[in-house]
Amino acid sequence: MPEAILSAKGLEAYYGDFQAIYGIDLEVPEGEVIAIIGANGAGKTTLLKSISGLLPNEAAHVVFKGRPIGDLRADQIARLGIALVPEGRQLFPSLSVEENLMLGGEVGRDGPWSLDAVYDLFPILRERRHQPSTSLSGGQQQMAAIGRALMANPELILFDEISLGLAPVVIKSIYEILPEVVGEGMTALIVEQDITKALSVSSRVYCLQEGRVSLSGRADEVTRDQITAAYFGAAA
Repeated sequence: MPEAILSAKGLEAYYGDFQAIYGIDLEVPEGEVIAIIGANGAGKTTLLKSISGLLPNEAAHVVFKGRPIGDLRADQIARLGIALVPEGRQLFPSLSVEENLMLGGEVGRDGPWSLDAVYDLFPILRERRHQPSTSLSGGQQQMAAIGRALMANPELILFDEISLGLAPVVIKSIYEILPEVVGEGMTALIVEQDITKALSVSSRVYCLQEGRVSLSGRADEVTRDQITAAYFGAAA
């Protein structure tokens, strides 16, 4: 296995007194795409929030490139090279498409992704760059959210429910460009409810069930029976 760019060790997360994830151990090898699957409420989004600094944790519970980062703020983690494409896109409605994209570049990291590079990847965003982000379709908003994350030139990109609420034809187009998005050595962690799509682009998979890892393995080795058992609480 390649060296892990990110690892979680005994990761826990809380919303007030409610515990959402329990002692998660996770390894994300550099240059790979890792899928996180599981039913609604399994803890997938909470896991990404914990990694990206949106939920506080203990420093040693999340390690990025050998550095404990679990206690850092989201902006500090972004500057280190982790970018999040959040569930629901979360574009700023008062800003234009281009202004939303430029926010991603505010972290000041060097790399291959610029406005022109994002527009080359998503030509429709170039056409609509001066329009309000609210004028975009759901699929176009997802493209803008991905573009904003790429503008931060991350080494690790986190996708939360990448296909949620999108039409099948849009989902297909998003997944078709993923190899280009995560090319050139970038590492990705993808939260996805569409198991087939998740497994088609990932090298490894983790299934969460009620806040715990119920299954992990190579995407081309886990079986549907194992995944079904892991979804519903009987880890295979």
